[in-house]
Amino acid sequence: MNVRDTKNYTMLCDFYEFTMSNGYFKTGMYKKITYFDVFFRQIPDGGGFAAAAGLEQVVEYIENLRFYDEDIEYLRNKGIFDNEFLDYLKDFRFTGDIYAVPEGTPVFPGEPIMTVRARAIEAQLIETFVLLSLNHQSLIATKANRIVRAARGRAVSEFGSRRAQGADGAVLGARAAYIGGCSAAACALTERDYSVPAFGTMAHSWVQMFDDEYTAFKTYCELYPNNATLLVDTYNVIKSGIPNAVRAFSEVLVPKGITDFAIRLDSGDITYLSKTARCMLDDAGLNNCKIVVSNSLDEFIIRDLLLQGAKIDSFGVGERLITSASNPVFGCVYKLAAVENESGEIIPRIKLSENVAKITNPHFKKVYRCVDRESGMALADVICLHDEVIDDSKNYEIFDPDFIWKRKVLRNFEAKELLVPIFKDGRRVYNLPKINEIRSYCKEQIDCLWDEVKRFENPHKYYVDLSQKLWDVKQSLLAKGN
Repeated sequence: MNVRDTKNYTMLCDFYEFTMSNGYFKTGMYKKITYFDVFFRQIPDGGGFAAAAGLEQVVEYIENLRFYDEDIEYLRNKGIFDNEFLDYLKDFRFTGDIYAVPEGTPVFPGEPIMTVRARAIEAQLIETFVLLSLNHQSLIATKANRIVRAARGRAVSEFGSRRAQGADGAVLGARAAYIGGCSAAACALTERDYSVPAFGTMAHSWVQMFDDEYTAFKTYCELYPNNATLLVDTYNVIKSGIPNAVRAFSEVLVPKGITDFAIRLDSGDITYLSKTARCMLDDAGLNNCKIVVSNSLDEFIIRDLLLQGAKIDSFGVGERLITSASNPVFGCVYKLAAVENESGEIIPRIKLSENVAKITNPHFKKVYRCVDRESGMALADVICLHDEVIDDSKNYEIFDPDFIWKRKVLRNFEAKELLVPIFKDGRRVYNLPKINEIRSYCKEQIDCLWDEVKRFENPHKYYVDLSQKLWDVKQSLLAKGN
C-alpha cells in the first residue's frame, strides 16, 4: 500500500517530535502522563473574538494514527533512532484524553481551546497536526464571520479556491468559511466531502467563447433556467452587459414564469455600477433580479460599499477570505501545562519568558463561560483548575489579569463549561455534529456576544479571568522561577 493514497497523516509532524519522542523512550519518560494546552495569544485583525474550527479533522487524524512499514523504514534510515523505539511505533495508537471547545465556539486569547492528556510520546507526536488544523480553520472561520457580519444579512459565498494555499487550503478553508457564516462555496469537492453547498455561475471565458454577448447569455439561460446568474462586465456593463442580460431574462426566463435570476459585477466602481444596474433592471420590470458582486472584497470594502448605498443582494469573496490576507496567521500554540508523578498527582508546569505575553498558565484546567440569565449574553470567561466548580448561585468577582485593578462582579449568571470530552482513553466519546449544526451553533454563540465586542476596530476587551486558585498557583511558580 502507498501511504500517500490514504488520509493517514501520522508522519505530518515536525522532525523534533520524533527526536524528543525517541529521547522520552530511551530515558523511560514515555509513559509519563502529560497535559498540553492549545491556545492563542492574539485575535486576527485586531478583532474582539475568534471562532474555533478544525476539530473534526483532528478527530479523524487521531482515529487514523498509525505508522506503516514505509514510515518506520524512513525513520530507520535516518540512523539516529533506537531500534526498540521504532518497534514501539509499529503498534502505536493514541490512548489518551482530549478535551476541546466545539467547533463554532467564540474563543479568546489565553484560554485553552483544546487540552491533551496523554503519555508523553502520544501527546508530543500529535502537536503539529493539531496546531495546523485548528490554526488554519479557526483563522478562516474568524475572517469569514467578519465578512458575513459586514454584509448585514446579505448572503456571502466563498469564491477563493484558485487563490488558496494548496488543495487542503481550498477545501478545508471553504469548510471553515461555511462554519463562519458563508452561505456557499465555489469548491465542488467541499460540497462532496463536507456538504457545504457549492455555488457557481460563469467566467468571462464563457461570454468570450460566443460571437456575441447576447447569445452567450441566452444560451446560459436556456441551459440553466433555474440557476441563471449572468456575468455582465466582460465588455461594457452599462452599454451591453445589462441590456443583453435584460433581453435574455425577458425572452427566455420570464415567459416560463421564472423569477429567480441575477447579474454579477466583478470589476469597476461597484457602488456606481450596482446603483445604475438596479435602476436599469427596475425600469425593465425585473425588480426581482438580484445583483451579486465580487472582485477582491473584504469586510472593510463591503462595509464601505453598503455605507455608500450600493445596491447589492449578495457577495462573492475570494482571495482575501480564503487566505485571510490581512492577517494570515492565527497563532495557536501547544504548551506543556502539567505532568503526573508516579502517584498520580498533577504537577503544574509553566513556561517563563522575558516577553510577558509568552508566559503560560500552568496546570490541568477547565474554562467556564459566564452567561447572563436574563439576556443570555456572555459576560466573561473564567479559567479554573480542573477540579474547581464555579457556584453560579452566588455573586462572583472577576478581574482582568492584565489589569488586576479592573474588577467586575457577576450577578444572576449561569456558568457553562466550554471544554467537552472528545477522547477518553483513546476512544472517541464525542458525536461529531453535522456541518449545518456547527454553522448554526456558531451564529447562535456569536449572537450572545455584545456588539461592542464585535466591533471591527477597537473592540471592547472581553474579560478572561483566572480563578483565584489558578492565579495563586501561577504566582507561586513565577516566584520560584520554574
